[in-house]
Amino acid sequence: MLSLEEKKYLILKSLSIKKRFINMYFKANAGHIGSALSCADILTFVYFNWMQKTDELILSKGHAAAALYSVLAEADILSPKDIDSFYKNDTYLSAHPPANKIDKIRFATGSLGHGLSLAAGLGLAAKLKNSSKTIMCVTSDGELNEGSTWEAALFISHHQLKNVCWFIDRNELQGFGRTEDVMKLNPLDKKLESFGFDVHIIDGHDFEAFYTIKQKQKDANKPIAVICNTVKGNGWMQKQNQLSSHYLPFNETEYKEFLDAIDNEIKAIS
Repeated sequence: MLSLEEKKYLILKSLSIKKRFINMYFKANAGHIGSALSCADILTFVYFNWMQKTDELILSKGHAAAALYSVLAEADILSPKDIDSFYKNDTYLSAHPPANKIDKIRFATGSLGHGLSLAAGLGLAAKLKNSSKTIMCVTSDGELNEGSTWEAALFISHHQLKNVCWFIDRNELQGFGRTEDVMKLNPLDKKLESFGFDVHIIDGHDFEAFYTIKQKQKDANKPIAVICNTVKGNGWMQKQNQLSSHYLPFNETEYKEFLDAIDNEIKAIS
């Protein structure tokens, strides 16, 4: 169980990360806000509680890059000047993560369905080298439409890559509608189990739930897949759980209200 101090630390980290990328999106007048908000808590826990220094993180759903950039800024890997360049000409902080331009981002992602394959390759390499590193991969649920994702899942299972932890951001919305309407995934847990994964379903906004899985992963005898039930646009009240949060930028009223809500949460916790 997380201590009260650990929970407070993670909640404040998450709020600070969200505040960063909310500012980034508003200044850039850019979309994909909903995608960043659904995975922000996943990235917060993985980066600031689970990962060790030698571990690697792949954000396969690269359209949520602003969330990853904000995590790296929170870890002092990216500077305020870097963050201010988001979406501008000649920036490394583009709409999707670039390859080998930023420390801790080894691969360009966002062409959906590639991230888990990359994680599989890193996992096998680490296993062959007897490395203790863990590979964390965060995918969207929409990219499970891609056959390459399932091929990677077979590969991970076949090679028993227990050093790969797969987090599925299950917000049930993708670019063209509800995932169950576009291409049905349920029962997703049964499908993943049939592929040879140790499957867990959790609230993707609950740090205690992540901590429980982290403890179980130490003794797992199979690769782990974590279905993180999340809310697209979590906290953006006007667009929460709506497809429009995938594409639309903030208007000024939405931006100010969201920023005020986050500031109020930070004050209440601090």
